This record gives sequence, C-alpha cells and structure tokens, in this order.
Amino acid sequence: MAMSDRLLAAWYEGHPALTLLRPLEWLYRRVVKSKRERFLAGGGEIYQPPVPLIVVGNITVGGTGKTPLILWMIEHCQRSGLRVGVVSRGYGAKPPQLPWRVQAEQGADIAGDEPLLIVQRTGVPLMIDPDRSRAVRALLEAEPLDLILSDDGMQHYRLARDLELVLIDNARGLGNRRCLPAGPLREPVERLQSVDAVLYNGASADREDGFAFELRPTALVNLASGERRALDHFPAGQALHAVAGIGNPQRFFKTLETLHWRPIPHGFADHAEYSAQALNFTPALPVIMTEKDAVKCRAFAAPDWWYLAVDAAPSPAFAAWFDTQLMRLLPDRLLP
Repeated sequence: MAMSDRLLAAWYEGHPALTLLRPLEWLYRRVVKSKRERFLAGGGEIYQPPVPLIVVGNITVGGTGKTPLILWMIEHCQRSGLRVGVVSRGYGAKPPQLPWRVQAEQGADIAGDEPLLIVQRTGVPLMIDPDRSRAVRALLEAEPLDLILSDDGMQHYRLARDLELVLIDNARGLGNRRCLPAGPLREPVERLQSVDAVLYNGASADREDGFAFELRPTALVNLASGERRALDHFPAGQALHAVAGIGNPQRFFKTLETLHWRPIPHGFADHAEYSAQALNFTPALPVIMTEKDAVKCRAFAAPDWWYLAVDAAPSPAFAAWFDTQLMRLLPDRLLP
C-alpha cells in the first residue's frame, strides 16, 4: 500500500501515530485561520467579478464528486438560457501559457483531465490557471457570460464569491475531523457553518445539515469507437478490469459491483498519467474506467476499453434551492 493510501486509511479509520502530527496540525490551522480572517477583514487584493461566481469545493482531501455536480449545474443553467463559464486550477495540466483556454480537441496533458472532460461534455468556456482571479478576468475578456462556476477554490480567498457549495462523501464523512497533516481537513470543520450549502455525495435523502445527491450510472461508452451501450451490455457476473485514478477509487469499484459485475480493481493516484503498457492487464478481459480516466486513454485505447458514464442526481430540494439562488443572483436574466 502506498504511503498516501496508508495516510488516508489512518485519517478515516484511525491510527494512534497520528497524535504525533498534532503540533504540525496546530501550525496548519493557524495559517488557515489567519488567511481567512484577512479575507473577512477585506485585507489584501480581492477581485470581485462583475458577474455572479459560485465556488464548488470541499474541505477534505480526496474526491467528493465535484465534476459530476458541476456538469449538472452547467446543463441546468444552460437549459435556462444562461451563459455559463468555468474556471479551474487545472491540476496536472501543462499548458504553453497561463491562463489557458481549454478546447475539446486538446490533450489532457495540456488541459488537465477534469477541465477537458467538462469542455468535451458541455462545450462550456473554461479557463485554467492556479490564480483563479486571473482566470476569471481572462474568461470574461474572451466571452460574454452571465455566471461563472469555480471548480474548487474554496481556499482561494483572493477571488470573491457569491455562493459556496461544499461537497462531502457521505460514506467517509470528515474522517477524524482533524486538519492536515493529522487528518483530511483542509479547513477546520467550523468552516461548514459559513458556507451556503452542503451536499452529501451518496446520501439517499436530504439531511438536516445538507442536501443529498447521487452519482447514477447511465451508459457504457467505448473509448475507441465512441459507441454507447446500455448497462446490460455486460451480463451479470462479468469479470472485468476496473481502472480508477480518482480521489476515492473504491467508490467506483463499488459502483461496478452494484451493477452485478466482478471488477478486478486497479487503483491509481488521482490525476494519474497512463500508458498502454500500464493498462496491459492479465487475464485478457474488458477494461472499464471512469470518464475522467478515459480522456487520457483514448489515443491508445484497445477495442474492448469502456468508460462508465455517470450523471449527478441532486435531490429535488437542492434543485429548487439552486433555482432560488439563481433568481436572486440574476433577476434580470431569469424573470419569473
């Protein structure tokens, strides 16, 4: 087991050695608290975009389903005629310059896997830059927009925001509820009291402290041909190689089990780079992966490689709440 996997297991399952990291956690919390206090006091240079901006993020290390929810929000807004743009840090991307406009035909090595996925699925204007304020400015110079979504950026306080949505994995929760490096939290748990909404990925019903949303498989898509097949394309009991380079690979493997297949799990680091050799598994079986992984593997995909298309399904209460917020933020664009 890799060191990162051991640390994740300790954060979520407990380990006495974590007490040795408490002094470092104390220092980390002081830095985080000071940074937020400066933001709340109006200190430093804070950029206020001329259009509403919504941050979709998390306070934990690891995947919480941000990309599927952002896709849902984009499509939901587009159905209302809103012009939506997205900014992202572009983790793992190596563009020729920054900020960088992501195009559907670019490679994941240049654009980043999640930004490329978003653009290929929705065609939305998307700019990557670790400096999200600079990314927003560049995006607005390039496109007339009504609304901007920030993929993560909860702790990027130099960018003002109108709404903050925090996603939490319902199964894993907040682990031991401690901050880095003694726990998985990027910010203290009290930070949740200041956000506009909390969503629990994998919850079947809304909770008192947040909304529910689920990731629902919709189809199998062949990497080589692009053909879509129904989820019964593989019969129950089908053995297959399962590839996941996401923040929580176990969630993907369990999803395949709920579809009554027998996945042989191959977990990779989040944002992993792939090659045909790395995915040359034995025995010879179909390979199924996440859509995020697929954008990096199409160029060398074998005929029996597939990705599982999933869509976020937030609760009706969240959809109604989100519509109310859009009406508040964009009254001139969304007349009742």
